[in-house]
Amino acid sequence: MPRIGVVLCGCGVFDGSEIAETILTLYFLQKNGAEVLVMAPDVDQMHVINHLKGEPAVGETRNVLVESARIVRGDIKDMAEVSASDFDALAIPGGFGAAKNLTTFAVDGADCQINPEMKRLVKETLNAKKPLAALCIAPVIVAKAMEGTGIKTSITI
Repeated sequence: MPRIGVVLCGCGVFDGSEIAETILTLYFLQKNGAEVLVMAPDVDQMHVINHLKGEPAVGETRNVLVESARIVRGDIKDMAEVSASDFDALAIPGGFGAAKNLTTFAVDGADCQINPEMKRLVKETLNAKKPLAALCIAPVIVAKAMEGTGIKTSITI
């Protein structure tokens, strides 16, 4: 049975992983016989959004790993403890957390920074010639991680 790594970036479309994309990714991977290895970085979120009001929750802080654990009932690893040798393919669901917590794309655009562990994991995956799926805004992560490497990738939409 293939083992698929899935990277989360919090819990909620406006400040973390988009729930529908995440749940459907996990559901269909498992339905088709894959074992999933879910991970997230152990860092603070850029900010917390009150999803009821659609605005920042001033004074609140949350941890990306802890928030991501909500989605998978705690069955999650710190991304720093995972390498590409631990899975057969990698999937990154979208959500604004990808642009806020895995990169600074939401603030800095093309000049964004990428979480070092995320960058390492993308590079390891592609260097090992393993499949990588990036949903919604997540292809920005892959593009930023590969910037200047000369590694050729194939993107299918």
